Amino acid sequence: MANVLITGASGFLGRHLAQQLKAQGNNVFGLSRSARADAILVADAVTPVRGDLLQPEQLAAAFAQRFDAVFHTAADTSQWAPNDTRQTRVNVEGSRALAEAALAAGVSAFIHTSSVSAYSHLVHGTLREDVPERGGESWITYERTKHLGEQAVRAVAARGLPLVVMQPAHILGPGDTNNWSRLIRLIDQGKLPGVPPGSGSFADVREVARAQVCAWQRGRFGETYLLGGEHLRFLELVTRVGSQLGRKTPSRATPGWALMAWARVVDALSRITRREPDITPRAAMFVIHDLIVDSGKAQRELDYAITPMDRLLNDTIAWLRSENLLRRE
Repeated sequence: MANVLITGASGFLGRHLAQQLKAQGNNVFGLSRSARADAILVADAVTPVRGDLLQPEQLAAAFAQRFDAVFHTAADTSQWAPNDTRQTRVNVEGSRALAEAALAAGVSAFIHTSSVSAYSHLVHGTLREDVPERGGESWITYERTKHLGEQAVRAVAARGLPLVVMQPAHILGPGDTNNWSRLIRLIDQGKLPGVPPGSGSFADVREVARAQVCAWQRGRFGETYLLGGEHLRFLELVTRVGSQLGRKTPSRATPGWALMAWARVVDALSRITRREPDITPRAAMFVIHDLIVDSGKAQRELDYAITPMDRLLNDTIAWLRSENLLRRE
């Protein structure tokens, strides 16, 4: 039985990770900044540990509890320019501070959840671990900070931190309330304004969590693992969702230029309303280009499995229905 710390333990991936770690008999702790997060953790039988990624003294106090492994899943995923400063602090400075605290505490493993976004939309073709990341060149702050966050923890690893980096693609599955499930709910409500012209690789959140556990138990320190899934054009994804829900969906994708133009208009209006919009030019860029991921390394070394998309959608939709987040039949 080991003591493990998860950042982002009250989030989508973090909750699945905590569940799997507990199922193996580990003592699971979650870094928490608020009473609200504490309540979620306690309900999940996770022990809250008060700490803030941006407060090094709080992190030092949190590590007074001895941890065998740290799983860093917390991140700021905003695609809105007014959040750039916060996003940089959380994704880069926060990751560095956590890695420094883990090194000082002598943890036996640090599993860092990055993203395929570290490569950025500037990279074309199939992503593999030997493809150079170009996130540092990107105008999209999220891509840039995921790359720089990786660089920050790798610098600490060069001084002895036992690091494994995980790079998931689009994550989908039961428990999702704010990510791709928003698309499912829009289709269910008949409010989908259009379909992006790009394509994506969709990873099962349960498999991403299992790969994290395997990375701790048998992953190679210093290595990076891409976690993708079935590759689909977004039009095909929308069609499959509509079929499972019994809803009509668009038959054609929206041209990329039109989607980007609309995103610019909405983004400009958001500067007046000061409310984060549903789409921004940065978010549009994610779904205009094609994302193809080779997960062969993770499949070989971490027993990572790719869930067929129809089953993944079925499980996700079933969960949304169980939570009354979709219309009744």
